[in-house]
Amino acid sequence: MGDPDVTPEPNNNGWGVHSTGWFVNSGNPVTLSITDRAGARGDLSAFRRKLYHCVTTRPDAVFELVDAVLCADGPVRSLPELSLVAEHRPGHGSVYAALDRGRIDVDRLRRALAAVPLPRAADGRVVLAVDITCWLRPEAHTCPQRILGHTYGRAKNTHQMIPGWPFSVVCALETGRSSWTAPLDAVRLAPGDDAAEVTAAQLRSVIGNLIIAGQWRPGDPEIWVIADAGYDRPRLAFLLAELPVRVLARMRSDRVLRRPAPPWLPGTKGRPPRHGGEFVFGDPTTWGEPATETRTETRLYGPTRARSWDRLHPRLTHRSSWVAAGKHPIIEAP
Repeated sequence: MGDPDVTPEPNNNGWGVHSTGWFVNSGNPVTLSITDRAGARGDLSAFRRKLYHCVTTRPDAVFELVDAVLCADGPVRSLPELSLVAEHRPGHGSVYAALDRGRIDVDRLRRALAAVPLPRAADGRVVLAVDITCWLRPEAHTCPQRILGHTYGRAKNTHQMIPGWPFSVVCALETGRSSWTAPLDAVRLAPGDDAAEVTAAQLRSVIGNLIIAGQWRPGDPEIWVIADAGYDRPRLAFLLAELPVRVLARMRSDRVLRRPAPPWLPGTKGRPPRHGGEFVFGDPTTWGEPATETRTETRLYGPTRARSWDRLHPRLTHRSSWVAAGKHPIIEAP
């Protein structure tokens, strides 16, 4: 049977502890801030025990399969090959039994992942990145609920839409030039799902588990949620308003935001304005003076300048996810 107290040494496809640090799935060792290797092995061993207890049926077969996948010499291309991995001790029939009969308590596994030591930013805050990645299944014609996913570079460096399963993934990040991330959750999107609503529900679950595990306490810095331009940032911030988070998302260069409404003067006719002047990303004459500005010398790109403007917000309209809304909220950036 699989022994959760024994931590296998990884090959170039897995996770584990090595003399130089941790191995990620790229095969490159990444040095952690934990210098006590015995402590790092203890953390990993404790997680392996929790993982074993998350398997509700056929735990031994599933656990041996997990070790085989993590310690294989390369990408897994066939199930019989996994039974030949040294860390997989049962016969080849155990692989099929694990996939056919094995069951995992997913909620318990999510709580176990939230309890492990997390990478953090330089100031100690938790930083979560969200992204939707498509598992391409172009030849799997019988797979249900496939969605066209955007890809680039598979044929002559062109944009393509290929059928597959999109997954919303949440990972914890750390400061610095490192490929180390801590995956915390993955949810598959079905056809017709609202990406912002699915991601918001996913983040509520992840952050709730982090709070239960003691990873965030009242008085700690707010959690940052990092998202790409494909997300509806105002809606995501609106859906997460009750959580101790700040949403930081990239925006397209053709966007137009609004400034705060000017104060309403007594005696002015008409209703008070809800929005101020425009802030056009493509027109620097509309920017005005920034609230903060920093300059930094970088090794690769030379001098860089970062500027920020407070309390900008989009002017929402009765379209897309806001079509059924009544009076639109004002979602200002802090």
